[in-house]
Amino acid sequence: MRLSRGVLGWLLLASTVWLTACNRPEPVHKQQSFVFGTQVEVTVYGVEEGAAHQALQTVLGEFDRLHRAWHPWESGPLETINAALAAGRSAPIDAELATAIAGARDLAIASDHLFNPAIGNLVRLWGFHTDTFVARLPDAAEQTRLTRAQPRLTDLVIAKGQIRSSNPAVRIDLGGYAKGYALDLAARKLREAGIRNALVNIGGNVMALGQRGDRPWHIAIQHPRRPGILAELDLHDGEAIGTSGDYQRFFERDGRRYCHLLDPRSGAPVTHTQALTVLTAGPQAGTRSDALSKPLFVAGPQDWQAMARKTGITHALRVDDQGRVTVTTALAARLTFAPDTPPSPSKP
Repeated sequence: MRLSRGVLGWLLLASTVWLTACNRPEPVHKQQSFVFGTQVEVTVYGVEEGAAHQALQTVLGEFDRLHRAWHPWESGPLETINAALAAGRSAPIDAELATAIAGARDLAIASDHLFNPAIGNLVRLWGFHTDTFVARLPDAAEQTRLTRAQPRLTDLVIAKGQIRSSNPAVRIDLGGYAKGYALDLAARKLREAGIRNALVNIGGNVMALGQRGDRPWHIAIQHPRRPGILAELDLHDGEAIGTSGDYQRFFERDGRRYCHLLDPRSGAPVTHTQALTVLTAGPQAGTRSDALSKPLFVAGPQDWQAMARKTGITHALRVDDQGRVTVTTALAARLTFAPDTPPSPSKP
C-alpha cells in the first residue's frame, strides 16, 4: 500500500531574483506559507520592499484567518455549524461565510451538484479529512446510506444570521471552494494596497494580476504521473487557472488508486480522470477556477464537455485514466505542450 500527499500541483516559472528593465532594477518579492492544507506562494513585482512586505503580510494573514474559520474538521465556526446541522439544530453564521455558502450553492446547482461541498461526511468516511489518512476502504453500508441521503447545499436555509438544514447528512466542506475564494480575496487586497502586478499560487490554483515587467506571467501545468510539465502558458491580468487531480491526495490498495475527489452519485473516488484543468477570467475568476474544475473532473469521458458548456467553461484540459490528453480549442490555442504529450482537440 502506498500513500501520497502532494503539495505543489503546479510549477511557477517566475524568477525570484531582481529583474532589469530600462537599465534600473525592479524587485520581485515572494513569500510562502502553508494553509488550506497546501503550499501557498504570493509574488509581487515592481514595488519597493516595504510596500511589498506589508501587502504580502496582509494577504497571508487573510489566508490564515480563512483557514482557521472555515476548517471543517477542527474547532472553529464551520465545525460548530456542522455539529449543529448533524444534531438538527440551527447555528449562528457570520456574513462572510453565509455569502460563501450561497455562492458555492449557486455553483453546485449550475453543475447538477457534481460540485458538492455538502458531502463532508463521505470525505470523512473515506479518511480524506486528515493529512495522515490510511489506506483503508470505508464501510460499504455507511457509504450507501450517506450517498442515498443526497446531502446538498440546497438543503440549507440561511436567514437572520442563522443556518439550519433539512437534511442531517449535510456536512459542509469548503475545501474545493475556499482556495478559489482566497484567490479573489488576495487579488482584492493586493489592489487595495496599490499592487498591480502579482501572482498568487494556492496549491496549484493560480491567479495573475497585471504582468511581470514587459511580459505576462508564465506558468506550467504539472504532469499528473511523472516529474516535469504537461504544458505551459501565459496567464494574463485577472485570469485564474485551477486543476483537480488524482495525484495530490490518494492512497493505493491492492493495486488500485483511490483519490480524494468523490463522485456524489456513488460516494466513491473518481477513477476515470487523472487531471482536469480550467482557465477562467472575469468576476470571481479565482472562485470559479477552483470550484468548476471539480464537476468536469467528476462528469466523466462522455459528459465532461457537456458539463463545461453548462457551467460556462470554454478553456479546459482533461487527462483521462490512460494518460490521454484532450483540450478544448480555446485553451489549445494558449498552450505549449511537452514534446511527448500530443493532445486531442475538442470543442465543448
